[in-house]
Amino acid sequence: MLSERAVLDVLRTIKDPEGEQDIVSQGLVKDLHVGDAEVSFTLAFTTHRPATRASLHSQVSRVVGQVPGVSRVSVRIGSAPGQRPAPAHAHGAPAGQAGRQEDLIPDVRHTVAVSSGKGGVGKSTVAVNLAVALRASGAQVGIIDSDVYGPDVPLMLGARGRPGMFDNKIIPVEAHGLKMMSIGLLVSDREPLVWRGPMIHSFIQQMLRDVMWGPLDYLVFDMPPGTGDAQLSLSQVIPLSGVVMVTTPQDVALLDVRKAIGMFQRLNVPILGVVENMSWFACPYCGERTSIFGDAGGRRLGEEYGVPVLAQLPLDPETRKGGDEGLPITLRRPDSAPARAFRDLAASVARRLEELAPLKSLPKIG
Repeated sequence: MLSERAVLDVLRTIKDPEGEQDIVSQGLVKDLHVGDAEVSFTLAFTTHRPATRASLHSQVSRVVGQVPGVSRVSVRIGSAPGQRPAPAHAHGAPAGQAGRQEDLIPDVRHTVAVSSGKGGVGKSTVAVNLAVALRASGAQVGIIDSDVYGPDVPLMLGARGRPGMFDNKIIPVEAHGLKMMSIGLLVSDREPLVWRGPMIHSFIQQMLRDVMWGPLDYLVFDMPPGTGDAQLSLSQVIPLSGVVMVTTPQDVALLDVRKAIGMFQRLNVPILGVVENMSWFACPYCGERTSIFGDAGGRRLGEEYGVPVLAQLPLDPETRKGGDEGLPITLRRPDSAPARAFRDLAASVARRLEELAPLKSLPKIG
């Protein structure tokens, strides 16, 4: 029979990440209710760090769910005894200052965001293969999965396991020669993140400040789609070297990507160019190309904003398969046309970064 003692026993195996005791002895488990196959309780935190909180939340949900007789676990979020809200500048820059790139990632030469206006256009596929292609050119490359609501990069790079720690710093996971961090490494695959803007802002700062990136030529950010908190927060805390905009050719995608371009221009972030993804599908039998989503949308967008079209990429089953299996097409089939297109994209991005003058100051918001 399911008992309160059995639940508390497994929770005692989990140590408070910022204390000396387990979470039960620390008083972080409150309002425990054990019913028929259902357990609910409130979990308090002694840390304000979003990645640490998400990891602990996932861990307690998992271990309680493994108790015999438990079929449902409900974990509410609470505050630790006597805990005060974190000040706006906690673990970051002093109040009134957003922070500077040299403070957060002093050894990173170029910071490149890969963004889109609309979801489902292949932005993460482009970000991952761009990073792999840059690494293949001999550069030192890192990638941050900034899409906290849909962290796909670990799957697409075949990355498993949790990041390590050294001297209170997070050691990024390495995959295919890339250094990589994602909230997906810290929570279970089925764990939803219900985060508001301040949590996203704090998470992005933590991924920059608390991770041992070391010297990098490029740090690539896979952004969530749209014009939300993650884009604004990243633009506030570091001067981005530039952004690559990903779209498909159809008008509904172009409508949204125009809004995203307008946002980055308003934030004084250089637009490196446009990637038109899923430009065509080539018949595997006869080679005939079909423009499933229309054509020339990327070219029209580039002409409208005076930026180059960096690449036109096909709708390719092998590219999709490579992402699902954790071996990007640039590694899976390096001699294929899509792999060559991604290498050309990497070369174009590198050239654009050298052409554009670096952003000297952070954007003014409002």
